[in-house]
Amino acid sequence: MSALIIKPASEAKWDCASFGEVMLRFDPGFGRVRNARSFQVWEGGGEYNVARAMRKCWGKRAAVVTALPKNDLGWLVEDLIMQGGVDMSHLIWRDFDGLGNNTRVGLNFTEKGFGVRPALGCSDRGHSAASQIRPGEVNWEKLFGEEGVRWFHTGGIFAALASNTAEAVIEAVEVAKKYGTVVAYDLNYRASLWKSQGGKEGAQRVNRHIAKYVDVMIGNEEDFTACLGFEVEGADEHLTKIETDSFKKMIQAAVAAFPNFKVAATTLRKATTATLNDWSALLYYEGQLYQSMKRDNLEIYDRVGGGDGFASGLAYGFLEGKGPQAAVEYGAAHGALAMTTPGDTSMVRVEEVEAAMKGKGARVIR
Repeated sequence: MSALIIKPASEAKWDCASFGEVMLRFDPGFGRVRNARSFQVWEGGGEYNVARAMRKCWGKRAAVVTALPKNDLGWLVEDLIMQGGVDMSHLIWRDFDGLGNNTRVGLNFTEKGFGVRPALGCSDRGHSAASQIRPGEVNWEKLFGEEGVRWFHTGGIFAALASNTAEAVIEAVEVAKKYGTVVAYDLNYRASLWKSQGGKEGAQRVNRHIAKYVDVMIGNEEDFTACLGFEVEGADEHLTKIETDSFKKMIQAAVAAFPNFKVAATTLRKATTATLNDWSALLYYEGQLYQSMKRDNLEIYDRVGGGDGFASGLAYGFLEGKGPQAAVEYGAAHGALAMTTPGDTSMVRVEEVEAAMKGKGARVIR
């Protein structure tokens, strides 16, 4: 593993750019989707959540590349993104046929879960504007070449939506590498999303192609196994009994197959109940394994977005030149805090993350 080289801020317009779908999340509070009479609405998406946190939590310059329909739901997503301070100058607007047959906003109905009842998500995202993005639609030369990006984040959720989105991701990472942009990729394996692309075999074919361009690979044991074909010896299905040596061996095998990997990272979660989780993270960099503080029995309000919070904190640590141990601590602390608030996106500030890193308690702040 070689060192991660990041452009100086002075040489790029954007500290972070993300590529993926931004959906509307309908949240029934602590009730059930199937019995709901009202919903709270948030915006969210695995890739977008990272860009939003980079702007709102870490104070960085962030942009998102996605697509939306020209209708009131598309404009609602636009309004929510504007509230998050993320630039939309590379957003694709699609004409709407009045029915949603040609294009639409992806919807995600998600209940938080409580105690023995796990969180549950029900997506309705077919024919969404973002899932229709094809190679040639985005001016990557302008984004990476003319404007400049320090850290580019995308992932396996967006690549899984359709063969054309996978091709668009490949096009994006090729141009990003051409201009020396750090490429971060969250494998984020979802078996249901890969059905249309050949299941696990298709997932491995696509992700192993994309992996050739990745500097920072993020994923848990299932992600590395399903998407890249690597195994962790002695790990259970939740990656909670993993031995650090076993994880290190898997990463060493991954680096041997993909010598372009500079960083490999994973979150560790044991969900005792929906509202009590053990939480920590591991990061492998330049031949060494770094582990975050372990937070046992972490109380969870809304677990969606915890992994994205980790990915953005990790990016912040490296962008600020704080080193790998700080990067994994920033990521784990931010992911933990992101799960204490509703919605997919982070609602905390860097000072709160740093307080959590120092182990400060939860006394009232006055």
